[in-house]
Amino acid sequence: MTELPPLSPTGRTTLGRRKVRAVSDRATLYSVLDEALICHLGVVRDGVPMVLPTGYGRDGDTIYLHGSTGATSLRQAAAGVEVCVTVTLLDGIVYARSVNNHSMNYRCAVIYGEAKPVTEPEAKMHALHVITDHLAPGSWEHARDVNAKEFAAVSVLALDLAEASVKMRAEGPGDEPEDLEENSAWAGVLPVYTVFGEPESDKEVPPVVPVPEHVSGRGAAGR
Repeated sequence: MTELPPLSPTGRTTLGRRKVRAVSDRATLYSVLDEALICHLGVVRDGVPMVLPTGYGRDGDTIYLHGSTGATSLRQAAAGVEVCVTVTLLDGIVYARSVNNHSMNYRCAVIYGEAKPVTEPEAKMHALHVITDHLAPGSWEHARDVNAKEFAAVSVLALDLAEASVKMRAEGPGDEPEDLEENSAWAGVLPVYTVFGEPESDKEVPPVVPVPEHVSGRGAAGR
């Protein structure tokens, strides 16, 4: 197995606080991006920051973002400006013996760079495949193909993972020594999980049509 190069810190990706929580392992960056389902795209429009959720998918050291060609955020991001993409997984609520020391366990990735429009038809279709497989694996082979009108109405951006950081917390409460000795309040971690429930068929689906395995199996795997 080829060893992945570590993340290369820059001025923007070097943590200023809690540096012990920084992770330089590129495989951890991949795992955070692959597990999360949406990202937040941050751009500056007319001098005002704008952060919006959007779908994405990872292929190697590239993430693809997509949305309507009419979406202001994607048009701005495609104009050659720097963008910031963040992904966060919440793993637990940390209850401490003092209100001040309550916290969260999490894994977070932050990516900086210039997003490039993907316009070449084959590359754009590949990107849409990657994004679909990330959110709804199996649907690319099961559902109808993208038609020409839909293809023209969607915008796709590619962002390199060259400048990225990962920060995580996975521990119990950090209480003060005096609270450990004198405070009787409960302390610990309440885990947070993302799970898939039972699939709910659309009312127009005939009763004889079963839920496909790529949908039902995913729900079973999440329980």
